[in-house]
Amino acid sequence: MGYREDMDTQPLARANGSLVELVGKVALVTGASSGIGLAVAEKLVAAGVRVALVARTQATLDSHVARLGSDRTHAFAVDVTDFDAVTQLPDRVTARFGRLDILVNNAGLNHRGPILHHSARALSDVITTNLTAPIVLTRAAIEKLAKGGAVVNVASLAGMIPVPHEAAYSASKAGLRAFTRSLREEFPELRIATVCPGPVDTGFFGDISQVPNLVFSQPMSSAEAVADAVLACIVGKKAEIALPSLSGKLATAGYVFPFLAAWLRPLLERRGAVAKARYAERRRAQAG
Repeated sequence: MGYREDMDTQPLARANGSLVELVGKVALVTGASSGIGLAVAEKLVAAGVRVALVARTQATLDSHVARLGSDRTHAFAVDVTDFDAVTQLPDRVTARFGRLDILVNNAGLNHRGPILHHSARALSDVITTNLTAPIVLTRAAIEKLAKGGAVVNVASLAGMIPVPHEAAYSASKAGLRAFTRSLREEFPELRIATVCPGPVDTGFFGDISQVPNLVFSQPMSSAEAVADAVLACIVGKKAEIALPSLSGKLATAGYVFPFLAAWLRPLLERRGAVAKARYAERRRAQAG
């Protein structure tokens, strides 16, 4: 199974001129050590943005700073569930770079499988990382953003329609979408948006066998494609971008019409099982 470039999820390609406005701005990106967060950071740096890289592991962040340039990036080793440290982050970023214009809440956690397979604490950690932490950081940062600044929250198609055996994750991403929509109404002078990707080819999958077949029923995106959508939200006016866009429409229809979701699920799960097997085989071939 390869990647599908969904034209409706690539508005950045039609708005490259808007990237000029990013030159000299400062962004804070969580989950920036790998995957989507790192891809976002790389694209922002390429657009002339100075970026605060936030993740838990100092050594990994330092390696990215060495590669991207210490004049354009800085490492902040912070666990987003440490709310005291998170609350201080915007002040630390402005002390380092002199301003803050863009916040990208991307750090995420998922414990897949039936909830009875996980402790109550593990499930609550998913909510804390994916929902509470972005709320805390946004509250700390938003007063520092000037008119025209941006907040982009990376949610999921699972936040548009719940996925079986990902109950806590689905709940956290649905909550993040609701928070973002409400915030957008409160701060019309800012660009506030959500990006909702389906499956993304990163290390976030973990043990493939634990990923529901339904997840793999949708076309795979690359981290770079999701990052393009994030930048499109930063420079544009969209409230939400789903990747792929057709999957977003399907998720919305399934949520509005539950009977449709129930009718389609067996077909999608069969399709997903085949796609998951192909993906696992490709991963084994790459590893071997």
